[in-house]
Amino acid sequence: MPSGRAGATQPGAMGLPLPDTLTPSKLASFVSCPLSFRFAYLDRLPELPSPQLVRGTLVHRVLQLLFSSGPPDGRTPERVKVAFAVTWEALLPSEIAALGLGPRELGLFEQQARDLLDRYLSMEDPASVHAIGIELDLRAEIEGIELRGIIDRLDLLPNGDLAVVDYKTGRAPRPEQTRARMTALLFYALLCELALGKAPSELRLMYLGDGVVVTESPTEQSLRGVRQRALAVWRALERACGTGDFRAHPSPLCRSCTYRHLCPATGGEPGAASRAVATAG
Repeated sequence: MPSGRAGATQPGAMGLPLPDTLTPSKLASFVSCPLSFRFAYLDRLPELPSPQLVRGTLVHRVLQLLFSSGPPDGRTPERVKVAFAVTWEALLPSEIAALGLGPRELGLFEQQARDLLDRYLSMEDPASVHAIGIELDLRAEIEGIELRGIIDRLDLLPNGDLAVVDYKTGRAPRPEQTRARMTALLFYALLCELALGKAPSELRLMYLGDGVVVTESPTEQSLRGVRQRALAVWRALERACGTGDFRAHPSPLCRSCTYRHLCPATGGEPGAASRAVATAG
């Protein structure tokens, strides 16, 4: 099988290498748009930085630091401010600087991140949380496929059950979009069952943009469903890698796609993808 990246960009190219693992983001990306998946995970084209993505990274890292340092009773608003300052200084020379924001825009960006953290504190008391996993990296194998997921937070509930918690820095979407995001948490629940021997009893999406919390309890049927979905997507991915056929799926998501300029479905220049991958390689 040819494995060079340059060959991977040609229409009809054969034998593209499969990714090493299947994650919730890869699964969602392939289902949403196979061509965007190829650009991101096979051609490994860099994603353009955006304030939304970097702000999400900032908030997630602040919460990671809050829960991974010090005793629970030290998780105070003051501690959140300290964690924010530490994380801000760490990201400022790299991710934040790459946004190229002017002083006014940078100040707004910082305030919006602080507002998200303030809203988080209004949604739950972090001192009362018994977190047993922060940014927990789980892997398990089914039928020769390695599944992987990084869970924002895994809690031990007072009754001994587990809860998967996922932070979202945007606002709660329409119900059908929430369903798609809950599928990722079902993927995490399956990983817990396979890797830890125990499925969580609660899946929790925390939308810090508007303070909405969406919860669901996984069932044997829903876990079987996400397992079958993962297998089906992997088989489709195998076929696509074998033929090189990664087609665009035009949708409203195209407006914010970082690879829009490369996509023929949105007027991208023919051959631009090949040149982009050659440059990246």
